[in-house]
Formats: sequence, structure tokens, C-alpha cells
Amino acid sequence: MAAFAEYQDYDGLGLAELVARGEVTAEEVYEAASGRIEARNPAVNAVCLRLDDQADAALAAGLPDGPFKGVPILIKDLNAPVADSVLSNGSRFFADQHSDHDSELVARYRRAGLVICGKSSTPEFGINVSTEPTLFGATRNPWNPERTAGGSSGGAAAAVASGMVPLAHASDGGGSIRIPASCCGLFGLKPTRARNPMGPDRGEGWSGLAHEHVISRSVRDSAAMLDATEGADAGAPYVAPAKARPFLDEVGADPGRLKIALLTTRPNTEPVADEVRAAVVDSAKLLAQLGHEVVEDQPEVEDELVGTAFMTIVSANVANLVAGREAELGRRAGGNDLEKVSLAMVEAGRRTSGPDYAAAIQALHKAGRRIAPFFERYDVLLTPTLAKPPVAIGAPATETDDMAAYRERLFGFSPFTSLFNVSGQPACTVPLHWSETGLPMGSQLVAAYGNEALLFRLAAQLESARPWFERRPA
Repeated sequence: MAAFAEYQDYDGLGLAELVARGEVTAEEVYEAASGRIEARNPAVNAVCLRLDDQADAALAAGLPDGPFKGVPILIKDLNAPVADSVLSNGSRFFADQHSDHDSELVARYRRAGLVICGKSSTPEFGINVSTEPTLFGATRNPWNPERTAGGSSGGAAAAVASGMVPLAHASDGGGSIRIPASCCGLFGLKPTRARNPMGPDRGEGWSGLAHEHVISRSVRDSAAMLDATEGADAGAPYVAPAKARPFLDEVGADPGRLKIALLTTRPNTEPVADEVRAAVVDSAKLLAQLGHEVVEDQPEVEDELVGTAFMTIVSANVANLVAGREAELGRRAGGNDLEKVSLAMVEAGRRTSGPDYAAAIQALHKAGRRIAPFFERYDVLLTPTLAKPPVAIGAPATETDDMAAYRERLFGFSPFTSLFNVSGQPACTVPLHWSETGLPMGSQLVAAYGNEALLFRLAAQLESARPWFERRPA
């Protein structure tokens, strides 16, 4: 690590600027990242697969002159093929599944000049709010190793928070970018549905619930990365609204005086922890100090109906994924292949009828229709990202077949995020607060469908007012 000791002082764009000016080589940047992965991964268990040979080959061949030329990145080990590598989906049943091609998003990362150096850990099939797959073991929070790094992009968040890479690929089907970003004190934006490509293997993730992007330290890295990757690929079933200008241009731009709704509780879930509620109220006060109007209000949604429909859709998609693997292997998945919760979810998905699935889709679309008018009255919704600070490792355990209890634990920890996977709206978490015991607590910002630009402007304003880049775990 001595060759480029200042590595951690820069975000992704900062590193790329150094490479472009010739002040450091891409090889030196990669050596710094590789050394930190080697030294720090044993403590946090964020990286489940090293891809050093691929990285060396890419560096030797010469990198494209993209906006992130020479910047190392990890790819989440879930539904994101990287050519000539294992794609395990966090599951023993997929542990030796090899990819022979890149996903379109990964291909765009390469064209942006990024150096893929490994894969980050995920819970099995991404269905947990904590990253603790039986296959790889628990990913630990760099702020406190007894606490979760969140899920399902927990490996990505832990790697960025511990300084291995400045940003990491992540995906979000119910909060899986925002949850770990909140747990680890980082910025995480879930883009608008269809903003980033899902091809060539999928038209959409989890029937439109799941979206891919990155977790980063800086707002500008997230904006520049979305500029590099957004846009429909060939055969996309639908597209996101076009952006007005580069998202990077929104960073530092005046958001204007916004009307912001504040939501601090959710019905039918565990109470929000006092310090979490105090934190989001303080975020509201900061926004008011910055000139915005903040009032308490919330969209009206039939939570129980939406929650049931959400789980129906996820179960059906997980069952479909496993069925494809069963066909490849020529055998049925059993208890030695899948964690108990996954097996229960597969069985639930197999019991779902065609009309049940169609009704669930309609229920989620109805919720999206009810949410949209709320954002005609307000520019932004502010909520806690999570209902409590990062919970202990093992709290959201997957070795249970009690799906009702499991669902209660999931939504009890993260009652604010999944609604905007349902509606497809952009939402981000900003790391403005830490608990009394030193654990990060994010605040979530949500904007109207297609309006990531506003979130980048507002998040950058908050980043400037209360900087977090230098705040790091020991």
C-alpha cells in the first residue's frame, strides 16, 4: 500500500483525474486497491471473489479513455454476469455457475475505464437485509464488526466504507442499495426503474422491482457513474424518461426552494428508534435552514396489501431462478443447497398461481398510481432510511421457514425503502448522522419518477452543508 498511500483521499473521479494527469498510473491505483483488499477483507468479509488476473489483463491491454479510467470497482455477486467468472448469487446451489459474457451494465463499466477487481458478497438471492450467506459467511460492518453491513449489497458497502474501493456496483429490489449505504455511512442512490440496462439476459429484475447502480462515498461519483451507464440497451421492454442534461452537471447546481414532506413513522411495523427519529428530524431542520419548506405528510398506501403482493412477486422470481438452475443441473434443490428461508420462498413461489401473480402485479401498480400524485404536491419526501441503527449480526437470520416472522423482521428494520421499488421512483440515502454508539444512520430522499436530477442537486447541497467524505471507520 505504500506505493500510493493517498489512495483513500480521493473519490473515483479524483483517482481518474490523477491518472489522466499522469500523476499516478492505473497500475499503481490498482495496486493500492488490491493491497487494501488483502489487508482489510479478512476483518469485514466483503469481497467473495478476487479477479486479479482479469484486472491485470485489462491493465496490460490498455483501458478505454472513459470518465473512470483506472478506477477499481467490485461487482455484486448477484444477477450481474462478469465473463469468465463465477456467478453464485450468494448460494451454494449456484456456487460453480460460470458466466461466459458480461451483462450490458458490466460492459458499460469497462467502457467507462473501470477496472473490475472482484465480486462483493450478497445474501442468498438478495433476499435479506443483512449479508450473511451460508456460502461465504457474514459480511461485517466496518464501524462495528458485531453489526450488520446491511443487505443485500452489504459486501459492496463494507468494501467502500473500509476503503478498499471508492465505489462499488450494487442492486436494489427493496432497499438493497440504500440499506447497506445507510448502515455503512455512505451515499447510495436507487435510480428510476429502467434507468440502467438489465440486458442481455433480463428485461427487468424482480418484475420491475429491482434496479442496479453503485454505492459511493461522494455524490458526484454516483452522478457521473449514472451518466456513464444510463440508457436503454437493445431489446429493453421499456425506458426511463430522458435526462435534461448530464447528471454530473446537477452536482453543485442550486436545487431551488423545495417543498419537502417529512415522514417519520410507518404503520403496521415496529416503532422507529428514538435516535433514528431524532436524526431525520434534524435532517429536516437542516433542510429548512437551507431554505426549503418542510411539512409532515405521507402518501396513503394500503401497506398490508402491498407487502403481501411484494412478497408474492419476489417468491415467484426466486422460484423461477432456482427452477432454471435445477434444469441445468438435472436435479431438484434441497435443504443442503438452499438456506431455509430461500427454500420456503421457492416453495411459496411454486404455489403461486397465474392469477395470484397477475393480482400481485396489479396491486403494486395500483400503489404506484396512488403514490404518484403525492409528488405533484411535493418535490421530495424525506424519511429515515431504516427504522433503527445497524442490527447485530444474525438478527435477520435466514435459517427459518417461518415466512411471516421473517417478513416482519425485514420490514421492521427497513419499512421505508421498498415502497419506492414498487413505484419505480428514484430514492437515495445520505449519511448525515451517527448513533450514540458510533453507528451510521442515513436519511432517505425520494423524488418523482424520472427525477434523479433533483436528488443529485439536493444531496450535493447536503453534502456541502454537512460533509461526510472524511468520516471513516477506524
